[in-house]
Amino acid sequence: MSADEPRVPPSYPGLRPLPQIIFSSRWLQLPLYLGLIVAQAVYVVLFVKELWHLVEGAMKLTEQEIMLVVLGLIDVVMISNLLIMVIVGGYETFVSRLQLERHPDQPEWLSHVNASVLKIKLAMAIIGISSIHLLRTFIYAGQLGKPDLPYTETGVMWQTIIHGLFILSAIGIAYVEKLSQGAYARPDH
Repeated sequence: MSADEPRVPPSYPGLRPLPQIIFSSRWLQLPLYLGLIVAQAVYVVLFVKELWHLVEGAMKLTEQEIMLVVLGLIDVVMISNLLIMVIVGGYETFVSRLQLERHPDQPEWLSHVNASVLKIKLAMAIIGISSIHLLRTFIYAGQLGKPDLPYTETGVMWQTIIHGLFILSAIGIAYVEKLSQGAYARPDH
């Protein structure tokens, strides 16, 4: 069989009914991933709307206001990237193979995606999103205590603590994954 010929997956006619039902239940996740694709489309609409506000108000907005809109755009892009990782990686890991091995646009990370890699990538994306929100909050930090400001000192403190917990969680996940890889690399496993 040459490398250009498609692989035909073997059929498994001998599966008992209960294992077949359990294994087929993975397809119940398909509507969830399709729903995330709809959410991705909503984020595209939000991005275009915010970009339009930026372009329209470019001559009237202050530098700080422009920076906040740009941070909002970056936030939308990072959340959108998170959605793509969950949609593509989750579908590939838990539902069915996408068979993109020869596709020129296959994401590099997809060739070695599994539940562990997906967890670490998601944790890093969440930290990135949290960082953008925290940066947006810090821009207002000099104005704390003024009326009509959506942030308080306590709110800033809690956002910082939560962000630190996200970082510690990601470190913990990465450490546990490193330990488990070492355990599976031993010859007795």
